[in-house]
Amino acid sequence: MSEEVADIPPFRYTAALAGEIEVRWQDFWAAHGTFDAPNPTGDLADPGHPRAGAPKLHVQDMFPYPSGAGLHVGHPLGYIGTDSYTRYKRMAGYNVLHPMGFDAFGLPAEQYAVQTGTHPRITTEANVERYRAQLRRLGLGYDSRRWVATTDTEYYRWTQWIFLQIFNSWYDTAQRKARPIAELVAAFEAGERATPDGRPWSELSPVERRRVVDDHRLAYVSEAPVNWCPGLGTVLANEEVTPDGRSERGNYPVFQRSLKQWMMRITAYGDRLVDDLDTLDWPEPVKLMQRNWIGRSTGAHIEFPTSSAPIRVFTTRPDTVFGATYMVLAPEHELVDQLVPGEWPAGTREAWTGGHATPAEAVAAYRASIAGETEAERTAESRKKTGVFIGAYATNPVNEEPIPVFIADYVLAGYGTGAIMAVPGQDERDWEFAEVFELPIIRTVRPPADFEGKAYTGEGPAINSAFLDGLGIADAKARIIEWLETHEVGSGAVTYRLRDWLFSRQRYWGEPFPIVYDETGLPIALPDEMLPVELPEVDNFSPRTFDPDDAASNPETPLSRAKEWVEVELDLGDGPRRYTRETNTMPQWAGSCWYELRYLDPRNDKALVDPEIERYWLGPQFPGDCGGVDLYIGGMEHAVLHLLYARFWHKVLFDLGHISSFEPFRRLFNQGYIQAYAYRDARGVVVPAEEVEERDGKYFYEGVEVVREYGKMGKSLKNVVTPDEMCEAYGADTFRVYEMAMGPLDVSRPWETRAVIGSQRFLQRVWRLVVDEETGATRVVDEPATPETRRVLHKVIDGVRGDMDDLRFNTAIAKLIELTNAVTPLPSAPREVVEPLVLMLSPFAPHIAEELWQKLGHSGSLAYVDFPVADPALLVAESVTYPVQVNGKVRGRVEVAATAEEASVREAALAAVGDHLAGRDPRKVIVVPGRMVSIVV
Repeated sequence: MSEEVADIPPFRYTAALAGEIEVRWQDFWAAHGTFDAPNPTGDLADPGHPRAGAPKLHVQDMFPYPSGAGLHVGHPLGYIGTDSYTRYKRMAGYNVLHPMGFDAFGLPAEQYAVQTGTHPRITTEANVERYRAQLRRLGLGYDSRRWVATTDTEYYRWTQWIFLQIFNSWYDTAQRKARPIAELVAAFEAGERATPDGRPWSELSPVERRRVVDDHRLAYVSEAPVNWCPGLGTVLANEEVTPDGRSERGNYPVFQRSLKQWMMRITAYGDRLVDDLDTLDWPEPVKLMQRNWIGRSTGAHIEFPTSSAPIRVFTTRPDTVFGATYMVLAPEHELVDQLVPGEWPAGTREAWTGGHATPAEAVAAYRASIAGETEAERTAESRKKTGVFIGAYATNPVNEEPIPVFIADYVLAGYGTGAIMAVPGQDERDWEFAEVFELPIIRTVRPPADFEGKAYTGEGPAINSAFLDGLGIADAKARIIEWLETHEVGSGAVTYRLRDWLFSRQRYWGEPFPIVYDETGLPIALPDEMLPVELPEVDNFSPRTFDPDDAASNPETPLSRAKEWVEVELDLGDGPRRYTRETNTMPQWAGSCWYELRYLDPRNDKALVDPEIERYWLGPQFPGDCGGVDLYIGGMEHAVLHLLYARFWHKVLFDLGHISSFEPFRRLFNQGYIQAYAYRDARGVVVPAEEVEERDGKYFYEGVEVVREYGKMGKSLKNVVTPDEMCEAYGADTFRVYEMAMGPLDVSRPWETRAVIGSQRFLQRVWRLVVDEETGATRVVDEPATPETRRVLHKVIDGVRGDMDDLRFNTAIAKLIELTNAVTPLPSAPREVVEPLVLMLSPFAPHIAEELWQKLGHSGSLAYVDFPVADPALLVAESVTYPVQVNGKVRGRVEVAATAEEASVREAALAAVGDHLAGRDPRKVIVVPGRMVSIVV
C-alpha cells in the first residue's frame, strides 16, 4: 500500500485491524459452538438451539487430503463458497449442517514415511492440524463436533464394518437388490436355488459350499487381470492409470497381470447406477461421464461353433452378423491355445502368418511382441492394426460360412467376452484390419447413394442379410435376436463397460481388511466385536518396489512382514484356531465412500448411524426423491472415481436397510479452479513465479527473459500463493470477498494478487459507513432513508437473496458494492440501510460484519439474525423509460409512470420525437409494454 503508516487514520480498517478482529471472532465462534447444528435426537440434539425444529439443510464439501504442503489459494474456493451459502441459509431460517473432515489415508504420507522413517500417522495428524488451523483462519463455519479423519481408528472401524456388510451380501437379480448372504444359503439348503453343478446342497462338502457362496459375494477374491505397477509395488484401479498407461502417482509404467485380489461387484449395480442418475440434480457433463464410464450396451450374445468350444461374442449390432467375415480373440483368450492346430491349413495367406512356420510359433511371437503394451496403447484409435491368424476357423451360425479366427491386440480379455465378430462393412476398425489382412468386406446396411466412405455406420435398410433384408436397424435387431434364441445359438443381452472394482492395495497406510484365512485358503469375516482391526507397528512402511519396467515382478506387502500380526490365534465360534490375516489394505477411496454418513452421528459407537438421525438429514423428502446430501461441492475430477464408488456403497447400505436414502448426494455442484501465471525459461523448465520480474511487458527470472503461461495453481508450476499470505497481507475477509467476486463459482478464473486490493477497498468503504476513521465513533444515524435510497436497498435485498439461492456469489457481491456506493455520498448513513447491508455482507465477510453489528449496538453473534427480506411494494418501479424508435433508429426517450396506459405512452412518445416526424403521420406506432416504442413513417 502506498500510504505511509503515519498517514493512516487510527481507526481505518487495515490488514492489522482485520487480523485482530478475525482471530477474536473465530475464538468467539469456537467457544460458543456457533455453527453446531442440532440433531433430532441423541447426544448432539439441542432443543434450545435457535434452529431446532427448523427445515434442515445438509451442505458438504469434498473433503481434502491433508498434504504436508498445506492449502494454496485454489483449495478453499469451494469451501468459501459453501461457507457463504450456509451462513446465508442459517440466517434464512434453516438448520444447517456444514461439516468437514480429512481423507487421510493414502500414498503421499506413506512415501514420506519411507523417505524419513516417520510413522505415517504422525505425519498425517500434523498435516491435519495444519489444515484445521488454515481453515479456521479463513473463518469457515464448520460444526465443531463433527470433524472426522478416515485414519481415526473409530472411523475406520465402521469402514471395516461396511466392508463386512458388502462381503456378507449377494445381489439378487430378481429383486434387483443386495440381500444378506444367509438368505442365499437358506435358498440353497431349501432347494429353491440350484447349485452350479446341479448337485443337492447337502451333497456338497463344507469347502465346496463355501466356494459356491464366495462366488456370489459382493466383495470377493479373484484371480483377475490387474494393473500392476512395479515402480510403486502395488496394483492400481483402472481409474488410477493415465491414458498413456502410466500411474497417476509417480508416472511409472503399468502392466497387465493376473493376480489374486479383492474385488467389489459394482457391475451388479450397473443398471441402477445408470437409471438413478435421472433422480439426481447433478451437472449434465458429470452424468454423461458416469453413463459413458458404466457403458451400458444392449445387444446380443452369439455363439460361433469351432472345432473346440464355441466362441461367444457380445455385439450391439447383431443385425450385422451376416457381414461377419472373420473373428478376433484377445491374445490372452483361453480358447486360443485349444484352437491352434499343428500346422497351417491349406489356403492360408502369407499375410496372415506373420512369417512364421506354424500357428503356435505365430501366436507365441505375437503374444511376446505385445507383452509390454498398455491397455491404452492397444486400443488407441490411431494405432496401426496388427494381428495373426491362429490357424483355426469358426462357423457363422446364420449362414454356416467358415470364417478365420485371428488374435489382435485391440481386443482385450477384460472387456466383454474377449472376442469379437468382425463386420468390416459396418465398423471402421474392422475395415482397417480387413484391408491389412486382405479379408472379405460385406456390407449389411445400404448406405446413401452419395456415400463415398469405407465402413458405413449410419441408418439404412439391411442388405446381404437373407431374411433381414429391407428391415431398418431396430426391426432387424429384434428379428435376429428372436432367430438366435429360437435356434439356441444366441440371446439378447445387456453388457457394461464398467468392470468390478479392484479393491486391494499392496500398501501399509490404509484400512486393514477384517478378514482372515484358514487352512483352506478361503476368506472368513471377523465378527463385529473384533473390530476395528488396527494397523500393526512396522519398521518398514514400504511395499517392495521393483525396476519400473520389471513386468514379471510380484507384490510383497509391508503387512506381510509383520509376522506376529499376520499369524494369529482366534476363537471364531469353534474354539481357538490359527488363522492368517489379509495383508493387503483397502484403497484410499474406501474412507471417502461413506463419510457423509459419519458426519451425521460421529460419536455413535453402537451403530453406523442412528436411523432417525439419518432420515432427518438424508432421507427422501417426497415420493420418488432419492434423498442424500442437499448440496455437495467439489471438483469435476472425481466424476467417475469417488462419486461412482460412493454411490455403489450407499446403494448396498440402502438395500440392507441401514439407511433410508438410495443416493448419497442429491445435488452436486462443481466449482472451477484458480489458475495462476507460471513461467518457463528457454529450456521449458518452470521457474518460481514469485521471483519473476516484469519490465516493459516482458518477464525476467534472474535477469533472463522467460515466457509466461496460465496453469492450474500448484507445486508443479511453482506458482503457489497461500491463503496464509493473503490473510497476513489483507485479512481473511478481503481474501474471501475476492475469491467469491472473481467470477461464477463453477468457472475457472485467473488469480491476480494485485487485484485483491479492490476487495479490501470495498470493505473499507463499508467500515467507514459505520465507523469514523479518525475518532472510532459510530456514524450511523436513526433518521429514515430517502425514498430513493430505500428503493435501492430493497432492490438489492431482492437480488442478493436470489443470487445466494442460486450460488451466484459474484453478482451478489456486485449488488452489495452498488448499495455501498449509493450510501457512501450521503452526509450520514441511515441505520435502516446500513444494518441490512451488514447482514447481507456477513456470509462473505463474516468477521467485519460481526464487528460492525456490535458497533451498531447489538450483542452476540449475527449468525442467526434473520436475513433481510425485500418489501414487495418497493420493488415496483415508479416510472419506466421507453426508448422511442423512428424507422428502426432510436430518436428519443420518454419517461412515464409505470402504471401509464398504452395510449398515454403513445402520446408521450409521439411528442418526444415530433421533430423527426416533420409533420408526417405515422403508419404504425407499436408500444412494447415496459420496453420500447417503435414508430414507422
